[in-house]
Amino acid sequence: MAKAEDIDVEPDEPYRRAGARIVRVRARELFEHADGVLDTRDIERVHDMRVASRRLRAVLEIFAPCFSQGEFKGVLRDVKALADALGERRDPDVHIDALRTFSKQLLAANKHGVNRMIEDLEERQARGNEVLAAALERAEERGLHGRLVALADDADPDDPEAAAQP
Repeated sequence: MAKAEDIDVEPDEPYRRAGARIVRVRARELFEHADGVLDTRDIERVHDMRVASRRLRAVLEIFAPCFSQGEFKGVLRDVKALADALGERRDPDVHIDALRTFSKQLLAANKHGVNRMIEDLEERQARGNEVLAAALERAEERGLHGRLVALADDADPDDPEAAAQP
């Protein structure tokens, strides 16, 4: 699993500045995991992106008072939708992996039923991948990454990191 970047917050750092900095980092981490996330052969990619989405959602909710509520609500809704789509894809990944491990311990005569379950889960995984692909496309169309950065910049426009982020 990809480790989250450590973010030091000074005790005297303004709440808004800390929130803005943390949201920028967590947003960057989320979208860094997007490359290859639809490849069902590497289930850790979707896991890492899902974990990153949950971290981002948590910091958005923690620092909600720092942000313009009009834009914040839309951004949070879009982050939640992306996280839900990641979950649609991740759940069958976990079950397929567990059943494949279990199947290795079975006698050949008993593998047919487990293999049928895996096939059903692979269909569910494919549908989940379609849901995820659509969610990623919506996030890109709606400029979610840029909106997250803008949300952080608006929260603390004097933050020296505001102009340095993409």
